[in-house]
Amino acid sequence: MPLLVLVGPPAAGKTTVGTRLAERLGVAFRDTDSDIVARDGRAVADIFVEDGEPAFRAMERVAVAEALAGHDGVLGLGGGSILAAETRLLLTAHRVVFLSVGVTAAVRRIGMNRDRPLLLGNPRAQLRALLDARLPLYREVATAVVETDDLTRDEVVDAVLAAVDLVGDAH
Repeated sequence: MPLLVLVGPPAAGKTTVGTRLAERLGVAFRDTDSDIVARDGRAVADIFVEDGEPAFRAMERVAVAEALAGHDGVLGLGGGSILAAETRLLLTAHRVVFLSVGVTAAVRRIGMNRDRPLLLGNPRAQLRALLDARLPLYREVATAVVETDDLTRDEVVDAVLAAVDLVGDAH
């Protein structure tokens, strides 16, 4: 069972913050999108283009269930993983931190990153729609929420540790 699960939209900092959290806690970091890429051999964007979003979401549900059952460090979930009701149900047994990010900060962080298939075209409009649709689901699964917009990576890490009462466990 993971020590901590991170959820949030693209550019919330799940991988960046998760990696640093794992270092501070002396545990491993695992990312479910990376698990999918390792298993399938293609980038997430390529899976979306070649097989479609439903095929990717099916792979994602399996990857998340396996990681929740078999990883004991910090786990970062793909931004859309919370769309699956079965994933949200699995998350009820875990310590889940929602890394919240506003549209302006997310666009600033993403820039022109074309590896994010759901943000092609107008990233600002896509992010706004994505955040509006997913925000209630992120909040539903979260045991803690950390606003990341105006914080550095290490400030977010500190806020996460404080929010889930792991401050004394960090090195």
